[in-house]
Amino acid sequence: MSTTAKTSSATDKETQRRNLHDAQNALSAEFQSLIGDTENLLKQTSEVAGIQVQELRARISDNLDRAKDMLKSTEHNLEEQGRIAVEKTEQYVQQHPWQTIGCAAGVGFLLGLLAGRR
Repeated sequence: MSTTAKTSSATDKETQRRNLHDAQNALSAEFQSLIGDTENLLKQTSEVAGIQVQELRARISDNLDRAKDMLKSTEHNLEEQGRIAVEKTEQYVQQHPWQTIGCAAGVGFLLGLLAGRR
């Protein structure tokens, strides 16, 4: 493989990693925003009295705790799956460079046909 191809491959890998990381961060930020909004709602309703309201607040609080734990677990799993996917892709591309080039050319051709029809 030439130096230019290696540089291009490294750039593509870095772009894929960055895109995956950005998507994970966006998902995490949205979920954390939802948790923050729910916590604010709980604080604002703290003055409302009544047994039913207290029970509802307790259930919401429990659900928030579970959601936070799930978010941490999901973030870890997504990072691990993303890392494994990148490693497997890199391994396949290195072991099958011509098949990879052929697939990329085929996909590019199909996208060109679809874009040309519009």
